[in-house]
Amino acid sequence: MIKPVCLHKGDILASVALSWGGAATFPNRYQAGKQQLEEEFSVHVVEMPHTLKDAEWLSQHPQARADDLMQAFCDPSIKAIISTIGGDDSIRILPYLDLEIIRSHPKIFMGYSDTTTTHLACFKAGLCSFYGPSIMAGFAENGGLFPYMSASVKRTLFSCDPIGKIQPNQDGWTSEHLEWGIPENQQRKRTLQPCSGWKFLQGKGIHRGHLLGGCFEVLDWLRGTDFFPGLEQWRGAILFLETSEEAPSPSIIKRGLRALAAMGILSVLTGIIVGRPGGNIPVADFKQYDETLLEVVRDEQGLDELPIITQMDFGHSDPMFILPYGAIAEIDSTQKNFSILECCVTRPAPVPIN
Repeated sequence: MIKPVCLHKGDILASVALSWGGAATFPNRYQAGKQQLEEEFSVHVVEMPHTLKDAEWLSQHPQARADDLMQAFCDPSIKAIISTIGGDDSIRILPYLDLEIIRSHPKIFMGYSDTTTTHLACFKAGLCSFYGPSIMAGFAENGGLFPYMSASVKRTLFSCDPIGKIQPNQDGWTSEHLEWGIPENQQRKRTLQPCSGWKFLQGKGIHRGHLLGGCFEVLDWLRGTDFFPGLEQWRGAILFLETSEEAPSPSIIKRGLRALAAMGILSVLTGIIVGRPGGNIPVADFKQYDETLLEVVRDEQGLDELPIITQMDFGHSDPMFILPYGAIAEIDSTQKNFSILECCVTRPAPVPIN
């Protein structure tokens, strides 16, 4: 995987609308995210030509969305690209992406949810991209950024040291939705649920593999396209999965997992990690999702030694840590640890002296 250059204070970041036009629909929310991102990390955020177009226009012009992304990759002044928000139709930009542009102009790209589509395009191009917060969901957190997420951004994107062990968040989590159309809500902190730790469902010993995955529903949409990774790319991978705010039921998850099993993917993995279920799902129901995983992986496929961790801090609950595509990670089932063993950004090349 090609690793992009790390970020520094003063860098220019571009915001891109790859799916839903949320920035125009809720401009106050977008501006809050932009401001908090700039102030916390001492960077400057610029919009691409169509970032602030209204949602209907963006829906009708998928090529314009793709053009914005390509322009951001080509612009040498831009050091990172952040998705404004997810949606449900990033798949429509795929015919207009130029993978050679991504490959030859590597830089940090980050987002989550429907942005899974673009991550898999980056993966196909050979670029390490980052499954993490977007401008409007993550950086626009009500009442200020979560320290856990902010620390992950600094550790992953601003440092060239190996990322190392990821600690579970201990300060409370939330998937509460406060209406973005009510300006007063932006300063109202969301209600936090107590942290109960990650769940190590099964597995023994230490297992290592490269990180590959994304939002469960979006991965399901992409099956059969040229952008869905082939079996050899899944071989030896640690699959990361999380579900959206639409809260697919355990039965839907079961069918999707069975499809991955039928494709031969589950049997070539070295581990599975799963984010906390998205949507307004009672904590008491989380166990049903864990049982579904075990039913398919352990009982149906006989993969009783494949390590599985669930209810982790990424995806559609906050705060989240960042997952770099293609990075080598480690699950230590004995010590109950999860680590990312390498740095996923590089130092800038030295400027030659004339």
